[in-house]
Amino acid sequence: MTPAHRPDAADAPVVSAVVEFRGGSAMIPASRDVVHGFVARLGERGVDLADTFLDAARLVASELVTNALRHAPGPCRLELTLLDDGVEIAVSDTGEGFPTFLPRDPLRVGRHGLEIVTRLCDEVITKPRATGKTVYARLPLR
Repeated sequence: MTPAHRPDAADAPVVSAVVEFRGGSAMIPASRDVVHGFVARLGERGVDLADTFLDAARLVASELVTNALRHAPGPCRLELTLLDDGVEIAVSDTGEGFPTFLPRDPLRVGRHGLEIVTRLCDEVITKPRATGKTVYARLPLR
């Protein structure tokens, strides 16, 4: 996924935020803080958001960062980008394994993070990188 621009906004700057985390559990609440600041910037620019957008974006980012912490050694990167109809939440890590999307199971204890992310987002894809992978989740604005 790449940032998309409205035809009338071809010269407008891309609204984005990028944070590199070194690791450790503190990066999970820190990711929610980054999202909060990013969404505040969207509001200042007059972007029309659903009332639930902030909570959904914070949840998606923290779930993806949590997965990076649990399943990949080393640092991770959180990148938020405003698209034409949503926000791309991308988390890159150094892990070689791809996420496992489990089917819905209300009896399973834990491991519901990606299930939640896929229900909230229009699209979730994983792309390999030279070292690790990036998980991209597109969360609709409305």
